[in-house]
Amino acid sequence: MIHSSPVRLLTAGSSAIVLMGLAACQKSADTTTAGDESPTPATSNVAATDMSAPTSFDSLELKISYGIGTNIGTDLANNVDFELDQAALIAGLQDALSGADLRVPQADLQTAFQEMAQRQRDAAMVKVRENRAIAQKFLEDNSARAEVTATDSGLQYEVLATGDGAKPTTTNTVRVHYHGTLIDGTVFDSSVDRGEPIEFPVTGVIPGWTEALQLMSVGDKWKLFIPPALGYGDRGQGKIPPGAALVFEVELLEVK
Repeated sequence: MIHSSPVRLLTAGSSAIVLMGLAACQKSADTTTAGDESPTPATSNVAATDMSAPTSFDSLELKISYGIGTNIGTDLANNVDFELDQAALIAGLQDALSGADLRVPQADLQTAFQEMAQRQRDAAMVKVRENRAIAQKFLEDNSARAEVTATDSGLQYEVLATGDGAKPTTTNTVRVHYHGTLIDGTVFDSSVDRGEPIEFPVTGVIPGWTEALQLMSVGDKWKLFIPPALGYGDRGQGKIPPGAALVFEVELLEVK
């Protein structure tokens, strides 16, 4: 969780689904002739059948078909953050699978996807601004405590234990124990909880960590208070919301 270049993760699955749908609509629209509001039906491998559920799933094809359905349903249930109309969803699946003319013109579908994507972007930005404001207030209040030191970058730290070992530089790899939380105490990552320290290059982590590690000595244990700009910024990461301030307890165990 602390690495600055993790595998890119989706922070808004519903937005991804909307944008994927938009792309699909655009692709279909590109293959539609001018003035034709529905795409030419493609050849389908889907067997014509009624839409009532089978009484048993005893063939390979039925099992695979059902499995594809559960995968789609699970993805939608986990990622769509608006009220999804199941009847309209099933109607769209039926029409696409059968190659029927669409009941909603492609132009209208494209406009709807664009509008929903914009709504989600707007809502995300509102949440980012709220999180930034909460982070700023927390850091302002925290900096007033006598035991907290603030650097020019905005990083804040509190010394919990003092060591006398070497200080790492940007060329070093370090071995640390850490416990990361949001400012409300929610744990998002912890080598302490896993019971195993972690090693990484000093420059291979978020900026707040890179700065703090170069100030620490082996044996030090500090509590870091990291503003969004020195953490994951407005993109967030996993359990870390966009625009969030972070709190870490970090113990520097070794400089490689």
